[in-house]
Amino acid sequence: QVQLVESGGGLVQAGGSLRLSCAASGRTFTTYGMGWFRQAPGKEREFVAAITWTGRRTYYADSVKGRFTISRDNAKNTVYLQMNSLKPEDTAIYYCAAERTGVSGTDPKSYDYWGQGTQVTVSS
Repeated sequence: QVQLVESGGGLVQAGGSLRLSCAASGRTFTTYGMGWFRQAPGKEREFVAAITWTGRRTYYADSVKGRFTISRDNAKNTVYLQMNSLKPEDTAIYYCAAERTGVSGTDPKSYDYWGQGTQVTVSS
């Protein structure tokens, strides 16, 4: 069992930066693939970024590539999402997710555990 708690969301102007954190509990965190997803009002949940359990491979949605960076610190049981050059269209609730195979992926259905989400609002 893994429990996930996101933090770091808030209100920021366009062009600004935020860093989201996802703290995980559970001994097996280090073997889990981790992902970030987001959901805007009236839209489906969409993939943002993912990282394998080793941290050696990362994946990004085209819409955030070059602006967002996912990373993890297995010693701290934490995964991060550094978001730079934020745009109003990045406004959404951001969710952290964990999946047991360690591979990670872009399909939310492949993830086993989810956090409660943190709101990110980017003003123009």
